[in-house]
Amino acid sequence: MNPWFGMLPVLLLVCAGTVLLARRRKRTALVVLTGLNLAVLVAAVAVLLSALGADPSVATEPATPLVPATTTPAPTGAGGSALIAAAIAVAGSSIGAAIAVAYTGSAALAAMSERPEIFGRAMVIVGLAEGIAIYGLIIAIVLIGRA
Repeated sequence: MNPWFGMLPVLLLVCAGTVLLARRRKRTALVVLTGLNLAVLVAAVAVLLSALGADPSVATEPATPLVPATTTPAPTGAGGSALIAAAIAVAGSSIGAAIAVAYTGSAALAAMSERPEIFGRAMVIVGLAEGIAIYGLIIAIVLIGRA
């Protein structure tokens, strides 16, 4: 079993404990969560510094080759750029769609509270705002296909 799946119950218990602590003792919860965030930040910086200080030749050359050497051309790095561009396209369009749905959804609910018969038209407008994320996904698929 994947170790991340094994951590899900622990994560759920930590989240439930955090909510209970935040409801009962807000000041203590703030101090505890700030300390945990600082600990995670220090650990992330330590991992980053160890990754930056590592010798790259150790990672690229295994001691005993598992597969015999072939004459494949070295990757140029264009595939990585396409993947980053696809990630930016999906992330940007998803954030834009979230902002658009937030505004159109709240306006649609306000309008429907006064005139319930405009439900269909209001949902079409919200659906058009959600289409922005689909456009970003299509662009990402095109970019990955060309990589």
